[in-house]
Amino acid sequence: MTASAENGKSGQAMRKPPVVSPQAWEAAREQLLVKEKAETRARDALAAERRRMPWMAVEKAYAFEGPQGKVSLLDLFEGRHQLVLYRAFYEPGVFGWPEHACRGCSMVADQVAHVAHLNARDTTLVFASRAPQADIARLKARMGWTMPWVTITDSFDKDFGVDEWHGTNVFYRDGERIFRTYFINNRGDEQMGGTWNYLDITPLGRQEVWEDSPKGYPQTPTYKWWSWHDSYMPDAEPDKKWVEVSDAGEAAFRAESANEKP
Repeated sequence: MTASAENGKSGQAMRKPPVVSPQAWEAAREQLLVKEKAETRARDALAAERRRMPWMAVEKAYAFEGPQGKVSLLDLFEGRHQLVLYRAFYEPGVFGWPEHACRGCSMVADQVAHVAHLNARDTTLVFASRAPQADIARLKARMGWTMPWVTITDSFDKDFGVDEWHGTNVFYRDGERIFRTYFINNRGDEQMGGTWNYLDITPLGRQEVWEDSPKGYPQTPTYKWWSWHDSYMPDAEPDKKWVEVSDAGEAAFRAESANEKP
């Protein structure tokens, strides 16, 4: 360990935790695990409450520029029912322009999981900035990003609270009607990027049978819809072998949970 790591940034010696036996370490881990599981259950309950939030109708028509030209907010859904739209700062005046986007927004982009998993849950993820499409295409190629990324051309950012700071808006499409269902920004955006975190802020959630969702919401058997990101097929039945594997795993998990101390 280097002297700087040993002493910390302040130059003071690090006050390290005690070193204990394997048995004591396991006991400490089990004690913390109780709180971690409580947090997980609380997070699930919060997502369930989020799915019951009221919706706000989007009455104004918004226009964006995509790789193929002008597109509407409705077009961004790509035929799916849910849209997660992240406002990334990449434009003149942003630190790093034109070689880079905002460092924070770039960190968010670096964390985005393969969008095929979201698409399989009827959800589209899109990034939006004010930079022209040519600059966005160059930036994506340089950074290895593949998510859809459009150019804001009107007051969308101001109307949805992302004109001065990054943020994630969630929308639901009912036919051609669009509703705003959720919004998160500031430190809330730090957790974004993973498939589960995106689904947990959508009105339909993960769409698995264990979730507490309003009556009539789409739900399918837990785990069964999962697949490799290059193997999703629309309306395909779950792979029989995967069903066997996931059933066995879920049964083992349920048995372990049933044996846990209250």
